[in-house]
Amino acid sequence: MEQINRARSISVWIFIVPFVAINTCLLLITQFHGIFPNQEDIIHNTFPYLDGGASISRTARPYPTWLIFKPSMFLTSFLLIKYWLYNKQIINFFSIDHKNIKKIFFFGVASAIALTIHSIFLGIKFDNDLYKLFRRVIMLCFIVFEIAAQAYLVATFYSLKDKLINYINLTILKLKLILVSILIIVAIISIPIISLPGDYFLGFNLKFFKHALEWDYFLGVIVFYLLTYLMWKKN
Repeated sequence: MEQINRARSISVWIFIVPFVAINTCLLLITQFHGIFPNQEDIIHNTFPYLDGGASISRTARPYPTWLIFKPSMFLTSFLLIKYWLYNKQIINFFSIDHKNIKKIFFFGVASAIALTIHSIFLGIKFDNDLYKLFRRVIMLCFIVFEIAAQAYLVATFYSLKDKLINYINLTILKLKLILVSILIIVAIISIPIISLPGDYFLGFNLKFFKHALEWDYFLGVIVFYLLTYLMWKKN
């Protein structure tokens, strides 16, 4: 089925493009300080996946790293829309008008649109509380829509696993189910914590926790697409 081959091919790029882009921004801002005209933008000695020394936006918004980040996110958004379209066609092939298909397509495309909007406004400085709230809401929408789309997709494929047995690796499908479950649980536990005002709570540095969570959660979200590439059997 051609849609399966297309979904498989595009999924690996949805993993590679943002992973390479964001980590390139991190490498440049921590190691190649000379290319930054504003030395206040540079960061020293951090591996934010573990120590939370910087947020993703902190590494991606200064010039010239935004020249890498923004085009990469626009490309990722385009690939996401294509990915969810192909999955809609795959589900229709095996189960016409499946009850989850509209939800999957809506949340998937909405997450891509939210990512595009977030990328457009990244780096635009506007000292207004409403603007700051808008940016946070857009980022939250991206996460919620993306996880919802992933959850509905995995649940749908799991319900159709008998029809898909010749097309997928069931072990990888189960790994996707575990991954999405972890992402949902982490989100439910973390939202009350990251919503706390200030950078400290009971002597614990929330700022570093939020940053580390952001990097690790981002990694978990895009690993879903790497697993998609591994799940579908080649031809």
